[in-house]
Amino acid sequence: SILLKETKFNKWLVLIYMPNVPLSATPSRSRFVIELLLAFLLTRFPYISIPFKWFESYFHELSHGIATLLTGGSVSHIQLFPNGAGFCFSQGGSSILIAYAGYFGAALWGYSIFLMATQKQTIRFTLTLLAFTVAASLLFWARDVLTIVILSVLIILFLLPLKLKNSSLLNTLLRILGLMIILNAMASPMVLLGLSGQGDAVMLAKMTWLPAWLWVITWLAFSGFMLLLCWRKVDRKKGVSK
Repeated sequence: SILLKETKFNKWLVLIYMPNVPLSATPSRSRFVIELLLAFLLTRFPYISIPFKWFESYFHELSHGIATLLTGGSVSHIQLFPNGAGFCFSQGGSSILIAYAGYFGAALWGYSIFLMATQKQTIRFTLTLLAFTVAASLLFWARDVLTIVILSVLIILFLLPLKLKNSSLLNTLLRILGLMIILNAMASPMVLLGLSGQGDAVMLAKMTWLPAWLWVITWLAFSGFMLLLCWRKVDRKKGVSK
């Protein structure tokens, strides 16, 4: 008990008398480029990329669900598949906003995760919070065995790194995950565009009479903007993660 109090007191002394001690985990420019390259490669390797596609698919469907609730609708359940596809079954709400929210929200989640991963002091809380978010989705929105299994894997992937003692490594892994979600949010609508009658873009085209490719361009532009914000975060802080 006394030792614990002394340890906390010593941390406060470090913060007061050593204000230059880096608390930020914002990467340097060169490190950001390396992490972006790793994120790109990990989304392209067969089999290895599968669980990372699940992350984008989950945040995609979660965004549909949040848009449904925010526009006055209700969510019945979500369904995820091993190939990265997914569905959100809902009633009511704004159909256009709900359909648009998937890729838009996934890119926003990716940027938010990257942003949270630039803070050393809260990295373990961030991973725990993300795990609880997935757990809540599993509890309220998962109905089939496959979706339950996929969400359970995602929870484990968020909690497993907490065993690592190196907090800087946790920040690096989470930043790479955020970048992968953004990259997948850019790639997925382009793939679906080539499949006739499938995807959110086709659904939006039917509801608005605007061509599907126009909706895809807006998602690509927004995802690109999220990557730009990640870069600006690096450029402004010019920090180095060690």
